[in-house]
Amino acid sequence: MGWYTHLVKPEHKKSALNRLKTVRGHLNAVIDMVEEERYCPEVMKQVSALQASLERVNRILLQNHLETCVTQAVAEGRAAEIVDELMETMKYTAAVTGPAPTETLELS
Repeated sequence: MGWYTHLVKPEHKKSALNRLKTVRGHLNAVIDMVEEERYCPEVMKQVSALQASLERVNRILLQNHLETCVTQAVAEGRAAEIVDELMETMKYTAAVTGPAPTETLELS
């Protein structure tokens, strides 16, 4: 990191920001649902929809990264370095790594 010019294509930036702003509004609605003690399956459906929306943002960002930073790194002979960085990032993406390990539910 640090050797890249921040290369965000305008179309990717616009798309990511639009989706994130939509997620923000949707999240506020889901918070209201929890505060109102709405039926759990209804809330769970909305949480799943939020997760899907965030995954779409991640795909937009990945596409931008591949089209800009990765392309630049390969051209500069830093392919191994950029692949390592990308693999490190992808381990936080459930669609790539599978479901997260089960966690103990913590009630507070």
